[in-house]
Amino acid sequence: MRYRVLGGTGIQVSVHCLGTMMFGAVGNPDHDDCARIVHTALDRGINFVDTADMYSAGESEVIVGKALRGRRDDVVLATKVHFPMGEGPNRGGNSRRWIVRAVEDSLRRLGTDWIDLYQVHRPDHTTDVEETLGVLTDLVRAGKIRAFGCSTFPAEEIVEAQHVAERRTLGRFRTEQPPYSILARGIERAVLPVCQRYGMGVLVWGPLASGFLSGTYRQGAAVDLTAGRPARNPDRFDPALPGNAAKYAAVEELVALAEEVGCSLPELAVAFTVAHPGVTSAILGPRTMTQLEGLLKGAALTLDDAVLDRIDEIVPPGTNLYQPDGVWSPPALTDPSLRRRPPADRAAA
Repeated sequence: MRYRVLGGTGIQVSVHCLGTMMFGAVGNPDHDDCARIVHTALDRGINFVDTADMYSAGESEVIVGKALRGRRDDVVLATKVHFPMGEGPNRGGNSRRWIVRAVEDSLRRLGTDWIDLYQVHRPDHTTDVEETLGVLTDLVRAGKIRAFGCSTFPAEEIVEAQHVAERRTLGRFRTEQPPYSILARGIERAVLPVCQRYGMGVLVWGPLASGFLSGTYRQGAAVDLTAGRPARNPDRFDPALPGNAAKYAAVEELVALAEEVGCSLPELAVAFTVAHPGVTSAILGPRTMTQLEGLLKGAALTLDDAVLDRIDEIVPPGTNLYQPDGVWSPPALTDPSLRRRPPADRAAA
C-alpha cells in the first residue's frame, strides 16, 4: 500500500481508506465481523479509517473504537459531524454549541483521546462559517482533534471558508471529502482544482457509484427494485426510465474495458479515482470481508494513458451521469422563494 501526505498536514495516509458507513444496523450488524474487516484492512497496509457520528446512529463509531483497541496509535482516524443525532433543533448542524457536544460524544464512542481528522459532513447555511472554523480551531488547540476538513462542499463554499480562515486568522479546512467515480465526475470541474489550489487533501467517497460499478446492475438484466439500494431510490435504478439508459450503457462499455485490462469492474473503478493528481485517498466501504478482499485485489492496478483516454470517451471529464445520493444542494436551489421576487415586483414594466 502506498501512502500520500494528507493536505499539507504532514500526516501520511494510505491511498485506500477504509470507510465504515456499512458497519452497524444499516449494513453489517455483527460487531465481531466488522472488527475482522478492520483488522484485515490494517494488516494489508491501510492506516486510514473513516467513520461518522450519524452512521447507524453512532454504532459505527462504537464498532471502530472496539476494533482499534491496541492499534490506535498506528491509525489515522477520521470522523464527521453535522447530521442530527436526536430530536430537537440543536442536536445537529455546524454551530459551536453542537460541535462542542458532538466531538465529546464521538471521542467517547470511539474510545480515544483524540481524532486525527474531524470533518464537517455537509454545509449549514444557518451557521456562519466563521463560527464553525472558530470552534474547530479551538478543538485543535485543546488537543481533541489534530486537523479538520469538510465533506461534500461545493467549490464556492470551500473558497469562502479558506478566505474567512485567512481574514480571521483561524485554522482552515485541510481536506475535502467529495463523491467521485467514473459515473460522477462533476468535481473535476471546480472542486478538485480548488482543493489543489489550496493544497487540500481529498478523500473521495462512492467510487463504485452506489453499486453501479460493482457489476451488479447490467443492461438488459432484471433489477429488483424492492431490495437494497434500488428499494431506497428506484428512480435511479429502474432501467425502464429513459434517464437511466446512459448509466447502463456506460457500465457495459466499462465492463468490456475492464476485461481488456484484465481486472474486475470495481478494481477499474477504484483505480480510476486514485489516478487523479488531486485525489489523496479513495474510501472503500465494504459490508463484508468478501467485498473488502475483492477491492483490495486491485490495489496495485495502474491504469495507463490509453485506458484513461478510453474512460474519458465513455464518460467525458467533468460529467455526471447521475447525482450521487446525499449530495448537498444550496438553499438557492431547494427554496423557491429565493429564486422568485414577490409577484408585484416580477414584471419589467
